[in-house]
Amino acid sequence: MPIALVNGRVLTPAGFVSGKAVLVENGVVVALLDARDVPADAQRHDLGGDRLVPGFIDTQVNGGGGALFNDAPTAQTIATIGEAHRAYGTTGFLPTLISDDLEVVDAALRATEDAIAQGVPGVLGVHIEGPFLNPKRKGIHDEAKFRVIDEDAIALLSSLKRGKLLLTLAPERTTPDIIARLAAAGVIVAAGHTNAHYETMRRALDHGLTGVTHLFNAMSPLTSREPGVVGAVLENQNAWAGIIVDGRHVDPVTLKIALRTRPLDRFMLVTDAMPTVGLTNKRFNLQGREIVVRDGVCVDEAGTLAGSDLDMAAAVRNAVSMLGLTLEDAVMMASAAPAALLGLQQRRGAIAPGLAADFCRLDDALNVTSTWIDGKETHARQEALLV
Repeated sequence: MPIALVNGRVLTPAGFVSGKAVLVENGVVVALLDARDVPADAQRHDLGGDRLVPGFIDTQVNGGGGALFNDAPTAQTIATIGEAHRAYGTTGFLPTLISDDLEVVDAALRATEDAIAQGVPGVLGVHIEGPFLNPKRKGIHDEAKFRVIDEDAIALLSSLKRGKLLLTLAPERTTPDIIARLAAAGVIVAAGHTNAHYETMRRALDHGLTGVTHLFNAMSPLTSREPGVVGAVLENQNAWAGIIVDGRHVDPVTLKIALRTRPLDRFMLVTDAMPTVGLTNKRFNLQGREIVVRDGVCVDEAGTLAGSDLDMAAAVRNAVSMLGLTLEDAVMMASAAPAALLGLQQRRGAIAPGLAADFCRLDDALNVTSTWIDGKETHARQEALLV
């Protein structure tokens, strides 16, 4: 039976429209039509005047709901993380593995394949962040896990049989030819935790590097005589740039300036979320270190940033309130842009005929009240879990 979502303000590629119904069948949007033209056999779902926007896609999700992917790289962990973030409008995500041994990387890849095979809602692939990083920009990553990418690692990273693989590495710790080989094998390669010079970054971009995982954080900055990674990305009009909009990882003024340098649809909102998302308990253990949430960010005892307590709905609200973006642009950066990075723009990232019925419903305060993945509705949790 088809489902018709009616009485909402629907965000289409042309902007918000009212008076239209979104007709869904077999998990796909089949039409946007006038409400009066809804087929008689369709099951109507009244949105009560709320906004209906494309579901959010988060390419950097370390944890949620009390689960950390590194602790237990299994399909069940992926399901737990996905459920926690679904309450905040995330309908597609990449569980993210922080720098670890290759055996753990292998387990993460196999867990992703299992999760997709089992139909875990929302999982689109996996993000392997490290261990091919630069110790000078290690952030919270465990330097003891770092290594240079070799033939064994290339073979492993090329072995994913289901879903997309996003790899974060430091370009100066490898070669342009290896980046090109990975890209040719279908790996989406991004730079992060890197101290690369501008020219090194330029060469990497020319050989298949897609952009940066989290712009400004853990990378060589733009300075007067060395543009660094930041300068290379801001100059390039095609590179993708993830941004963490929580007011702490990057000053909003800095992000405003960055947004003026290049097309908005090459920026993506990411959370870099940790297990605390969806919990009232704001402490967890990361590879032997206690991490706590202070003023909305995760830090260790030395004050080093350790991911975030951010969810995608909050990232969208922050993009509007802190960066002055329209809601349309903020949602685009949370949906269409990451879908395009992953090569899924023909399937996800917008509300249009032929695309997956992945939506979230926003009230007037831009809080998520429910989500749909492939046409199946999930009501958002209204309270955090007491864990």
